[in-house]
Amino acid sequence: MRLLLLEDVRKLGHVGDIVEVKSGYARNYLLPQRLGAEPTEVNIKAIEEKRKIAAAERSKRLKEFSELAERMKDVSITIEAVANPEGTLYGAVREKDIADALHAQGFPVRAEHVLLDAPIRTLDNRVVRLEFTEEITVPIKVWVVREGGGTDELPAAEPAARAESGFAPEPAAEDEDET
Repeated sequence: MRLLLLEDVRKLGHVGDIVEVKSGYARNYLLPQRLGAEPTEVNIKAIEEKRKIAAAERSKRLKEFSELAERMKDVSITIEAVANPEGTLYGAVREKDIADALHAQGFPVRAEHVLLDAPIRTLDNRVVRLEFTEEITVPIKVWVVREGGGTDELPAAEPAARAESGFAPEPAAEDEDET
């Protein structure tokens, strides 16, 4: 089925492109989401102005992403996570966690830019690919380390040692009854 794209659709085409798609994809996704329309002369002429604006925005965004990719060339991030003694995480590091860590370092990266085959479930270092556009990708190094840097807590049987190291519990405030 031939459709005229009304919006940019990732891995399919840009505004104003006439694409060939399967009828189910067109009926169930592109048409209800108003991402595509029938490629009539009227629709093609109506979309021309939007196509020019979208091309200008796309070139601006491409320039911004290429500058960002250049700045991120040798970036490495560290994510702390709770893990058992064998190094298996009690949870997982996902795309959003990586995007948040990059955002904290000043890089405007969204979770949909992070490409992970599967969530990271072990203490490890990995190379993760960021894909800003189909043409612009950049690898970054992600270190997943034990939360707290691997420091062991002092046992509760040694209150003197705990007090000396600054881990003394604060005295509980006593409630005064007003009866």
